[in-house]
Amino acid sequence: MICRYDSPMPSAKYEHEIRDPVHTFIRVSSDERRVIDSRPFQRLRDIHQLALTYMVYPGATHRRFEHCLGVMDLAGRVFDVIVRHAHRRDEVRQFFPPDEKLQYWRTVVRMGALCHDLGHMPFSHGAEELLPEGYHHEQLSVDVILSPEMQEIWLQIPLIAKDVAKVAVGVKKWPGSESDFSPWDELMTEIVTGDAFGVDRIDYLLRDSLHAGVAYGRFDHYRLIDTLRVLPSADPDKPGKPVIGIERGGLHAAEGLQLGRYFMFEQLYFHKVRRALDIHLKAFLRAFLPAGTYPIDVDAHLRLTDNEVLAAMRKAAEDPAAPGHEPARRIMKDRAFYRVLYVPSADDLTKAADPIGAVHRAARDRFPGCVEKDVHTPVARPMEFAVDKDGAIVSSVAESQILGQIPTARFGYVFITPEKLDEGRRWLRQNIRGILETP
Repeated sequence: MICRYDSPMPSAKYEHEIRDPVHTFIRVSSDERRVIDSRPFQRLRDIHQLALTYMVYPGATHRRFEHCLGVMDLAGRVFDVIVRHAHRRDEVRQFFPPDEKLQYWRTVVRMGALCHDLGHMPFSHGAEELLPEGYHHEQLSVDVILSPEMQEIWLQIPLIAKDVAKVAVGVKKWPGSESDFSPWDELMTEIVTGDAFGVDRIDYLLRDSLHAGVAYGRFDHYRLIDTLRVLPSADPDKPGKPVIGIERGGLHAAEGLQLGRYFMFEQLYFHKVRRALDIHLKAFLRAFLPAGTYPIDVDAHLRLTDNEVLAAMRKAAEDPAAPGHEPARRIMKDRAFYRVLYVPSADDLTKAADPIGAVHRAARDRFPGCVEKDVHTPVARPMEFAVDKDGAIVSSVAESQILGQIPTARFGYVFITPEKLDEGRRWLRQNIRGILETP
């Protein structure tokens, strides 16, 4: 199928449609249906999108399955928009393939988006730390996409499996070399995995917000997508590199995306109970999995879902002699999960370089076996991308009054078992000054 850059992108032949609470209808081709019906993709019906968050927000029971369908739908929309407007800039159009290759790449982008989460373990990110050192779920996604089972599907379509895998995981998580990516490859994966406008991020914010019953993740994604363009990079270290940026008219929608992401992390993803549940979940999985490590063999990976873990956890919760009984009991039977003992105040941060660490060490010595800490303090950096302002390329941070001011979501908790909570709080009130002032 041939498409010119200055003409509308032709539609693929969609023979199936799926109702979706976020995107209303997701239309699917027969080739995409082959992938959806495959064992690796059907497994995602049994992987919760937000791990045990449904124990805090009861509606958050949605799965990776529908998220991946949504990401595919959005990826197709973004591809159509950036191709439709590519003729406006000769300096970026040179990186595009010939017209007759566009339909191939549109299919690759949608397939990469569809398959980007095939490597997720039971309870998604909750089990990430149990992979062997240096391994990550994106590597598992690549392994599944390149597996013999999926290769049979790619040959029927036909698509090059490596093209799909590169789009699915991106340059940063690609197990090979960065040199495997041409400028066009980087553009294609940026549609799915990009930090600023990746459709993976767009869908999970909209979907998680809907199912959790909170409004924080909603923003004008229609306006955002319609104003996306391929632009020369605004980064002086990468002059002329084609990147996905935005027209000036879409800047407020882009600000809404970044604000929504910040609020969702603060209010939902980093919720104190959700974080406590993750600690117990990881403790159970270490006892449940052979040698406490998640398998990286593709077939073994595909056999494990939330269902197997939940069944084992429920059984262990009732049997004091079972491996992992303690965390299983706290999650499944008694709801006796960790409670917050300490969160540093602004004043505490001026008194100690690491107040979380100081309190954790002191509390662990005072209440051995009853205390855990959970900290996330990423390096703060504003979201910067190229903006087309009446033909001139400017930085989003320079153009926006908001993007440079959005804080980085972070948290720090010291947890204690509920049985020791009252005693722990009394102890901490009496000793906090000395703990923070100790060198």
